[in-house]
Amino acid sequence: MMGIIFAIVSGIAMSLQGVLNTRLGEKIGLWETNVIVQLTGLIITLLITFFYGKGSYTSIKETNKVYLLGGLLGVIIIFTVMKSIGMMGTTCGIGIILVAQLLSAAVIDSLGLFGSEKIKFSLHEFLGVAIMILGIIIFKWKH
Repeated sequence: MMGIIFAIVSGIAMSLQGVLNTRLGEKIGLWETNVIVQLTGLIITLLITFFYGKGSYTSIKETNKVYLLGGLLGVIIIFTVMKSIGMMGTTCGIGIILVAQLLSAAVIDSLGLFGSEKIKFSLHEFLGVAIMILGIIIFKWKH
């Protein structure tokens, strides 16, 4: 149950962040907004880690170095979300983002990439993605 709650909060937060970042970017610039978002996130995360952190930075030596690309991906995510919302609007932009996330997650799970458990996908899963894509097409359909 908590996983569902976290997923819902994450989805709401991502949509809100996308809109807020896009509007801020219209005023101060896209890359300037990206700096503020990343810096604010760093400061807040450092504070939370200081009080609640239980991990160990020394264990980073034992991890796959590809996992360190998360920061780079964060920059790419902020940039592309802002551009897509600015160009297509919030609903269409986030809708396409969700489908892309679902498709890439399906590839990761079906191949068992990055240490994830390998999950077999059937027609039901692919039909679900197709319905989501159809929903976006219908949403954007002009009379």
